[in-house]
Amino acid sequence: MTDAAELRRRTQEFLAANPPASTDRADFLKARFDAGLAWVHYPEGLGGLGAARALQAVVDAELEAAGAPDNDPRRIGIGLGMAAPTILAFGTDEQKRRFLRPLWIGDEVWCQLFSEPGAGSDLAALGTRAVRDGDSWVVDGQKVWTSGAHAARWAILIARTDPEVPKHRGITYFVCDMTDPGVEVRPLRQITGEAEFNEVFLTGVRIQDAHRLGEVGDGWKVAQTTLMNERVSIGGSRIPREGGLIAPVAATWRERPELRTHDLHQRLLKLWVEAEVARLTGERLRQQLVAGQPGPEGSGLKLGFARLNQEISGLEVELLGEEGLLYEDWTMRRPEKVDFAGRDAGYRYLRAKGNSIEGGTSEVLLNIVAERVLGLPSEPRTDKDVAWKDLAR
Repeated sequence: MTDAAELRRRTQEFLAANPPASTDRADFLKARFDAGLAWVHYPEGLGGLGAARALQAVVDAELEAAGAPDNDPRRIGIGLGMAAPTILAFGTDEQKRRFLRPLWIGDEVWCQLFSEPGAGSDLAALGTRAVRDGDSWVVDGQKVWTSGAHAARWAILIARTDPEVPKHRGITYFVCDMTDPGVEVRPLRQITGEAEFNEVFLTGVRIQDAHRLGEVGDGWKVAQTTLMNERVSIGGSRIPREGGLIAPVAATWRERPELRTHDLHQRLLKLWVEAEVARLTGERLRQQLVAGQPGPEGSGLKLGFARLNQEISGLEVELLGEEGLLYEDWTMRRPEKVDFAGRDAGYRYLRAKGNSIEGGTSEVLLNIVAERVLGLPSEPRTDKDVAWKDLAR
């Protein structure tokens, strides 16, 4: 059994053999993965040591103190937070060996082909079709709100493989090569002026059956692992006290006393406390993850994350007065990651509006919390036992 002392020793030996100051960044990350220090709770040979998830903090602290490079987690967040745990849970041994190492190192960026123009909040109603053709599947359809598709090498994809059964039962989960013929990515310009989101059109895209995750027709079950991990990764990131969006507001408050009013002070105090409660709740959830996979509690965390970000960014704009109405740059860009910290108050205010949509709308997450956390009765669902092909559209 690997304990904290053993992990600390292993990490120190690794650093002695791979000094961050003199080791190429890519070589360092590859060596870290191979040493099992990427995500210690993963199995040996797949970036881990089969240790407790909580012990990752021991490794990270040693590496941070030594000035070691990270794998730019914000750029590859979909791969780390959604694709990797799904591949680990449902992938074959060959799929795990093929995908996990380049995913963690950042050599291959991932995106998520789930939502569609007619299947966002009701994701199980998706209409993208996958038809079996020998050892491959031919996929046709359209996906939307795909973060980072323009930079992605691979995608996690759910498609309908059986329209004759109810919507939740006729879905299959695939890994899609974004460089394949028939994959077209178009930018979706957002309220920020940028286009980190995309539309993705799939026309006769061939996916080998070897790139299927889980059994045929079990895609909804596999997707639940992705969605639960997605909500934890969005709302449960580890941040220090007074980190996240509350940080620039608190800094402005301290540095510019002329902007202060009693009303703004009361609102700042309230939001600071709520941000700290959310941070501690995230820490507790990560401790619970040591015992197993994330559950519906992540939906509650993501709900709070969205609301807090919107309220805090709104307070920042008000605190800055006329300055808060300024916006640095409306140039059309296609960024590879969202950068709340490195932008101005106007960007934070506008971009935070998407937090209550992406990763599951707040309305859907409220239902999940009500039914699966609080145990309240489910809403009536008249389409539960109706074949997908017979649903009104």
